[in-house]
Amino acid sequence: ITDGRFSGASRGAAIGHVCPEAAAGGTIALIQEGDPISISIEGGDLTLHVADVELDQRRRAWAAPVRETTNGYLDRYARLVGEASEGAILS
Repeated sequence: ITDGRFSGASRGAAIGHVCPEAAAGGTIALIQEGDPISISIEGGDLTLHVADVELDQRRRAWAAPVRETTNGYLDRYARLVGEASEGAILS
């Protein structure tokens, strides 16, 4: 969560997420249109208010997105880079 700008396209508080949580099947991947979400800028928290039973059903129905890049440097980067929150270091 940041109060910064995304290339000058936003004002005030904005939310950015730099780790591949959605692509890896994390909770962000399970959010659907209309789900209630609470955001605490002070606490740095984003809370999804959906019952665990519903999240379990969504998790079972979820499928990982297919990567479009299958060769070259971009493929190597996609396969080997670590999370941005941990330095985005190639392994």
